[in-house]
Amino acid sequence: MIERSASIQAIRNALARSRIVALVGPRQCGKTTLAREFLAEESANYFDLEDPVSLMRLAEPMTALGALEGLVVIDEVQRRPDLFPVLRVLADRRQTTTQFLILGSASGDLLRQSSETLAGRMETLVLRGFNLGELGNPPCGTHWLRGGFPLSYLAANDTDSVAWRKNFIQTLLERDFPQWGVRVPAAALWRFWTMLAHYHGQTWNAAEPARALGVGEATTRRHLDLLTDAFMVRQLQPWHANLRKRQVKAPKIYIRDSGLLHQLLGIRNERELQMHPKLGASWEGYAVEEVLAAVAPDEAYFWATHQGAEIDLVLRKNGRLLGVECKRTDAPRLTPSLRIALADLALEHIAVIYPGAKRYTIAPRIEAVPLAEIWENGVFQR
Repeated sequence: MIERSASIQAIRNALARSRIVALVGPRQCGKTTLAREFLAEESANYFDLEDPVSLMRLAEPMTALGALEGLVVIDEVQRRPDLFPVLRVLADRRQTTTQFLILGSASGDLLRQSSETLAGRMETLVLRGFNLGELGNPPCGTHWLRGGFPLSYLAANDTDSVAWRKNFIQTLLERDFPQWGVRVPAAALWRFWTMLAHYHGQTWNAAEPARALGVGEATTRRHLDLLTDAFMVRQLQPWHANLRKRQVKAPKIYIRDSGLLHQLLGIRNERELQMHPKLGASWEGYAVEEVLAAVAPDEAYFWATHQGAEIDLVLRKNGRLLGVECKRTDAPRLTPSLRIALADLALEHIAVIYPGAKRYTIAPRIEAVPLAEIWENGVFQR
């Protein structure tokens, strides 16, 4: 059992502030397991909307939920968006002791509908799979190869992990998306997602995959947004600075879980990963996700110019503007891109994340930081 104490504490803190807390993230990332830390599945206050019994109990939602006291958990809430107005009414009752922890696996429509209906009443927390900090900061090899989904990471061997990830992708495309109202054929989405894996770490160009798939650019954008809403893809938006340089304006694309990226690329074990041409891009995306989880920035962007200067992450955190570059190299050095980004963006500090073991200064305000240190010692100098 992996102890996810930071996530549990974050839920406790949110429940202390808000009557409604939404815990969202991809399917099978551990949301239900965390919810059971607060309320037993056998409790009358627990509703799993994939369970016919729970759906039957909520046939009259105001009657079913109105009489409950204490914490109420509603799992897979995206299946019943009609519950949001009911939750608003119940949360607005005076002197009520009832609180709601709602779990959802699709961010887009869920967050849009809930934000419209529950504005000012709900706090949202995003959960991903295991990060290195939760795992006790082990060597990243297995975690990088298999990704953070609990059943993939904890599989008995690489073959079992590959089988789980294959089934996960198939279930998401063939069962979950249709249940969420998606009318795109599973085979078309699978081809697009596989193609997207080869764009991992690159800026998005809708024209190229549209030509390859024989569809319009608007269709590929909808597919991209769909996978983003399901927490499968990260669209990292560009930072726009007031500069004379021509800046890249398209988002940068990452497959959020490294294990799913490797599954889509046909990588089954560490040997195949080390020999694959996407090795560097894979490590970059893996490091980006770990940094974002460790720092929890208020805002995150990337920056690039058409002249070639770029930096992987521009983070705003507590009023500070910080930069991160992820390099799979033995000993990072000062590059023109780092020097230009530091000066042109007025960054307070840049951390160059690399797979080595020693933290050292590259230049004033630029530091090489081992990936293994970011959870224990932080990404940036305090």
